[in-house]
Amino acid sequence: MSLSRSSAPSVASRSSASPRPPSLPQLLAAAGGIYTAQSLVGGLTFLGLPAILRAENVALDQIGLVSLAMLVWALKFLWAAPVERLRLRPDGYRRSRRLVLLGEALVVAALLVFGLNGGAEFPTLLALLIVMAIASATVDIVCDAFVIEQFSESRRGLGNIAQVGGGYFGMIFGSGLFVAAYSALGWMAASLILAVLVALLSIPMTTIREPRGEVFSPILAPSLKNGLRRREVRIGIAMTIVLELGGRVAQALAGPVLVDADLPLATLGILNGIGGVAAGLAGTALGGLVSHRLGGRRAMFAVASTHVVTLALLAIAIAAGLANLPLLAGLFVIESAMMAAGFVTSYARLMGLASPSQPGVDFTLFQSASAITAALCGMTAGILATHAGYAATFGLAAALAAMAPPLLIVFETRLAKGPLP
Repeated sequence: MSLSRSSAPSVASRSSASPRPPSLPQLLAAAGGIYTAQSLVGGLTFLGLPAILRAENVALDQIGLVSLAMLVWALKFLWAAPVERLRLRPDGYRRSRRLVLLGEALVVAALLVFGLNGGAEFPTLLALLIVMAIASATVDIVCDAFVIEQFSESRRGLGNIAQVGGGYFGMIFGSGLFVAAYSALGWMAASLILAVLVALLSIPMTTIREPRGEVFSPILAPSLKNGLRRREVRIGIAMTIVLELGGRVAQALAGPVLVDADLPLATLGILNGIGGVAAGLAGTALGGLVSHRLGGRRAMFAVASTHVVTLALLAIAIAAGLANLPLLAGLFVIESAMMAAGFVTSYARLMGLASPSQPGVDFTLFQSASAITAALCGMTAGILATHAGYAATFGLAAALAAMAPPLLIVFETRLAKGPLP
């Protein structure tokens, strides 16, 4: 018995059918893998490579130039709009998967070249780091837009757990694993291990088939101008800055305070390594749970309010003297956990403020504001501590954190034209 022409699905209809939405486990695996791979490059640049270069007697002023690669993350908003225009096809389909995998392939290739150039001049290594940073930052733009589109608002906290938690795991791989592999096996093997890791972490993204999304008018083509025109984006940038001021000041001085309190460097290394990662992952889980239970707005407000308490306790402990090392170390670990929880809850809220027509551009503006705030607070904290002392600087950090909850109410009122729901 043959099928009639009307009952048989045409090739055109089959090819134009939108793929089924990915399952939640697929989305979490894909997002977590990509965020871990991106942070791996950051860990290599910020922690792993500087330690190895110093062990090879590279001058400190040259090692300081490695931070140029990190500037890429603060400036990625400059090319977010072209990337978003490329990601959004005119027919409503998305190129997120293709762009992510292309970027990660470039990172893998750069890591392989990086391994082959272990004995190269420093400028060559720096150039390769910058290439990896640009590729990873571009992938970050695409992956953020992917998470905003594919995770519903009620599940966005889970996506932010993958985002922030992946960041902590990536830092472990890019710093600790690379240094350990370099010590045991050499430069080429360490670079190859990272390249294989990036490739493996990208595999879950290959299984993703994005369903067709909304088709937008060419008038709404993604651009920085369109983003900054929106009140939600401007308020989101203000939220980002206000939420991070106090924590970033404290974060920049955590190491110096503990060293001046006579904490041995080996112990500080363990505290920053194992303790910092454990605290970060615990804070990430806490932030995700709070976001899931309370929703983005309430969760962000709750964590910001709790953060005031932890910074106030730190300021009081430092003002009372630096003699109680276990107390200070414990408070800094709690502060690390609160920072991680703050990232998860703020990301969940800020993703809700991104426009559906250009989520990659809008969220990149928020993240660039965060990176610039971190850099400025880091510089300012050192200057203030030099001239006013630790007690006054941490008192200022607590005061800045105390400004956040009432300002959040003001911001949310402006967004909703009503009281904080």
